[in-house]
Amino acid sequence: MSKLIARSLIALVTGLTLASADANAQQFQIEDVPSMEALQLKQLKPKTIAFNDRGNDEVADAGGIFMRYEDWAKARPLQQQMLSLYPGYTEPNSDVIVDGTKKRYREKLHMYVAQARFVVTRPASSLDLSRYATLPFVEKLDPAIKHKLATPAELARPKEMRSVYNQNPQRRWCEGRASTICLHSTYKLEGRLPVGIALANKIRDNPKKISDTLEFDGELTVLSPAEVAERGLSKLTGIDQPAVGALEQSIFYVNQVIEFGKMLAVFQPHPTEPDKTVVSVFVSLALESNILVKRKDYAQVPVLRNLVPAQVLAGKSSFNSGNSLSAGLPVYARNQVKAIAAILEQRS
Repeated sequence: MSKLIARSLIALVTGLTLASADANAQQFQIEDVPSMEALQLKQLKPKTIAFNDRGNDEVADAGGIFMRYEDWAKARPLQQQMLSLYPGYTEPNSDVIVDGTKKRYREKLHMYVAQARFVVTRPASSLDLSRYATLPFVEKLDPAIKHKLATPAELARPKEMRSVYNQNPQRRWCEGRASTICLHSTYKLEGRLPVGIALANKIRDNPKKISDTLEFDGELTVLSPAEVAERGLSKLTGIDQPAVGALEQSIFYVNQVIEFGKMLAVFQPHPTEPDKTVVSVFVSLALESNILVKRKDYAQVPVLRNLVPAQVLAGKSSFNSGNSLSAGLPVYARNQVKAIAAILEQRS
């Protein structure tokens, strides 16, 4: 009996070791490229994600990853058209009272836009995208972010200007579409950031406190091949192959800092290798410019000098930690794409 148990334990340990080795072998690596448009498919390496998130706006402490929304619209109109929150989106207008007079004010935004491309060893025709418009799929992308399914009514915030402006004028979010889920998500900032925020709240002359928890609402939906073609998403990917569909996540409410978010993954057959699929992923996040360029409040306090918002968002602060949003947008975006690639590569 003891020999049988010993053999079983050896087999179990061996199996776990092989499984671990196989899991490590399946991991995708990130390779930063200077231009996604100039990258040819034949240059893509196996288990490698080509990635680019360069902007053109040298915001202090940010390392050139951001771009003013208006500059983005001029320099990359196709991206602005397809990666904004909804077609026709522009920077929000709001009314403010100045010396007793109501004035129209346009909120300025900065964009963080990441592009990624990789190949999975599965035919495009084998992908059932509807299985990815699910809560388990979203939960695997970033375990630090907690999600729960919601109804459109539960996410309605009629008194909040941001929520009202971000409502899609063509349809109500999370309604009128097949293979769609509505999500309410929360993320508690990690590491030293909550302590830094508590200190910042003490020195800020502002009754509105910064929260150490992000709350955001969004929908995840599947675009059919016809919808992908109608929206011209192959122009965005630059690959002349009929897509089998796309996944689109729209974040239409965030409680602070972020105005909106978009994740778009387009799936197209490999033009020369029919047993493979080319996946193009785009991540766009619109940030409030007045927060992004703020630094004097923090620079005057030695312990908070590394809490300058642009520095934290760019992942260049000693307060950054973890693998999620607390690590900065570049780390967050890269890990999101790696998680998508790993899930797609799985055949079960």
